[in-house]
Amino acid sequence: MPNGLEITKAALDDFKKIQEYMLLAKEENATKTYAKLKDEYLTLKAILNVAGVNLTDIDKIKE
Repeated sequence: MPNGLEITKAALDDFKKIQEYMLLAKEENATKTYAKLKDEYLTLKAILNVAGVNLTDIDKIKE
């Protein structure tokens, strides 16, 4: 069973990927794709906040 640090690392990795996909979707004007990615982004952001991760420097989306 993964420990808290492993879970947080996985969430951070996913957060980074989602942000990259969001930026691409926004650039390509893929509104539906962006909206779906934003749902995932917000979920990951909430999990990372609960885990005590400071997102100030790593959050590229700022929404």
